[in-house]
Amino acid sequence: MSTTNPNPSGGVIRPPAEPERSVPIKAIKLRHPWRMVFAVLLVLIFVIVIVDAAFRPAFDWPSVATYLFDRRISQAALVTLELTVYSMAIAIVLGVILAVMRLSPNPVVKSLAWFYLWVFRGTPVYVQLTIWGLISLIYSSIDIGIPLMEPWVSFQTQAALNTFTLAIIGLALNEAAYMAEIVRAGLLAVDPGQEEAATALGMSWSQTMTRVILPQSMRVIIPPTGNEVISMLKTTSLVTAVPFSFELFTRSRDISAETFNPIPLLIVASIWYLFFTSILMVGQYFLEKRFARGVGDRQPDKKDNVGTGTGAFTGVVPTVGSGQPTVIVPPKGTPPTNPGGKP
Repeated sequence: MSTTNPNPSGGVIRPPAEPERSVPIKAIKLRHPWRMVFAVLLVLIFVIVIVDAAFRPAFDWPSVATYLFDRRISQAALVTLELTVYSMAIAIVLGVILAVMRLSPNPVVKSLAWFYLWVFRGTPVYVQLTIWGLISLIYSSIDIGIPLMEPWVSFQTQAALNTFTLAIIGLALNEAAYMAEIVRAGLLAVDPGQEEAATALGMSWSQTMTRVILPQSMRVIIPPTGNEVISMLKTTSLVTAVPFSFELFTRSRDISAETFNPIPLLIVASIWYLFFTSILMVGQYFLEKRFARGVGDRQPDKKDNVGTGTGAFTGVVPTVGSGQPTVIVPPKGTPPTNPGGKP
């Protein structure tokens, strides 16, 4: 029986030939012998350092275990955490205000914000804390009232501001300069069209900022803010310049001055810093994951391939032969592209 079909025009219509089956490619993993050698060398160095530290007499690990949970050390660690939280809370609020001032069209407001950032970013934080410790020599009293007139209320600076408060103020004002730039970068990262669209929908400025701009800018603000929190935790060791001597590093240093054995106390302080830093890093990870939802390329669905009936045809169409038509078979379940039968 003939496999050809008659054609009214006198020709013969041949059925399309079946495409050739491609031979699967056997992939061979590229080997990197020197990379393995380097990795083994790093592991050996790490093990040697750990073993050496474990048996080094200068570290005095029994003393580390003795002072790790000492009451004085644990209280100092709590004070360090309080300094970090209070300073960062004030710095974030002040940083948002400064960022809005930097973006203001008013040249006076913008210039004042720029001057603040120039001063506090251009001078070392240790110098700033030292000046705050001498604030009672600069301003002997805090007067509230109309300038150049008799004050309504007056406080002695040394009595109104203790060293703990001065340490928080010094840390917060310095950190606010950096937070202002972080917040400003996050606000500028949002497409201006988002604000225009919100205005077109009738949203007020506050609604636009809280519901549109800030949620989108948080994915840019959160990572550097987390780094600044961790940095603030370590910067609290500089408040001895105020002088404030009840935070973790200064307290461990005072104890080591009594025992004449500073190295174990430095290790104790480092362990507490690492503990707090690890908690902050975990919190930063989940915050970044929370505010980064919907950002980035979506992973393609595994079912979206040819032959599954759920995706479109993708790939290279093989040429069946010279002079023969190429036939593309749509996936199963794909609706016809010409349901009406019209050409």
